[in-house]
Amino acid sequence: MRFNFDSPEPIYLQVAEQVEEAIFTGVYQAGEQVPSTTEVSKEFHINPATVLKGINQLVTAGMIEKRRGVGMFVTANAAEMIREKRRAQFYDRYVSRFTSEAKKLNLSETEVVALIQRAYQD
Repeated sequence: MRFNFDSPEPIYLQVAEQVEEAIFTGVYQAGEQVPSTTEVSKEFHINPATVLKGINQLVTAGMIEKRRGVGMFVTANAAEMIREKRRAQFYDRYVSRFTSEAKKLNLSETEVVALIQRAYQD
């Protein structure tokens, strides 16, 4: 995990996003234990309350479950939940911005489609 302490994005959100990314990319599999808040806070010199706030975002979303006295574990459907969340955000984060820039550049729809097809082939 890497944290950007100069970013306007709060550290707790960076914690949540990085653990989420690790789940999505298979670093943490369903049923697998994730590092404790204490481990993360010590390794990266982050306040434990900040780490806990980030982890609790994932607990609330149902991606991680806490087992009292045992630890925190990736839920069975966490990766699919993340995929659905990202699909829902895809238009706003990428497509809308992409097409807005394409319009500024006076790219035709045909040219935009050709660029996308080329990117898929790369």
